[in-house]
Amino acid sequence: MNRQMLVVGLVAIILIGSGALLLKVFQPAPEPVAENIVPQPVEPEKPKPSPPPEPKPVAPRRPPAPPPAPEPVVEEEVSLLATLHIDSDVPGTQVFIDRAYFGTTPVTAENIDLGTHQINASVEGYDGLARTLDAVQGEQEIKFLFREVRLDASVDVIHKHRFGSCTGRLIATPQALRYDTMHEDDIFSAGLLNLETFEVDYLDKNLKIRPNDSKQYNFTDPEGNADRLFVFHRDVEKARERLKNGDLPAQD
Repeated sequence: MNRQMLVVGLVAIILIGSGALLLKVFQPAPEPVAENIVPQPVEPEKPKPSPPPEPKPVAPRRPPAPPPAPEPVVEEEVSLLATLHIDSDVPGTQVFIDRAYFGTTPVTAENIDLGTHQINASVEGYDGLARTLDAVQGEQEIKFLFREVRLDASVDVIHKHRFGSCTGRLIATPQALRYDTMHEDDIFSAGLLNLETFEVDYLDKNLKIRPNDSKQYNFTDPEGNADRLFVFHRDVEKARERLKNGDLPAQD
């Protein structure tokens, strides 16, 4: 038993010695102590300046709007033609311009050349009417008045007295028939419808006229030509018939 205890003790001594050797080997070397080292004051850290604020973006200014461009001036085409509006106091009147038929009234004739034109109008029951027109640029109104009685007739005559005669002139308008002469006692004027007698005798070459409530006149042609008396009587008698039927005398 003593022998075992001896072995154990030796082993313990060996282990303890090995451990002390290891501690010595691995023990860190002491740090050297600096001699006469004066500690330097530590400056406090300066605060870092805050960065300047970033500038806000400024919206770019819009350039002023340019003034509106002036509207182009459109030159109107100027027509160098005439337009004629033709009418009549008798509906359905046929209209001819320079012998070309344009229709019945009321009618509009367009694209008529400027200048002088001959316009003819005709309708049943009335004498045809004609007018010379100077067409101008633009529109013109034309009206034919068939129901207006127009009369401008005259004829040189000799008034046969019971004894002798006198010369003068018969003049007829829609308003009156008058006899102008140097013999004052024979002068007369009477409305066309105020003639008691108005007759022509072609063979006797005599025109007999008697105004209402007046004496009778017998007229002959200075040259013995019955034709002039006949034409004068025809024109006046036609106007008298129209006035009897209600047509009105023209005022011009």
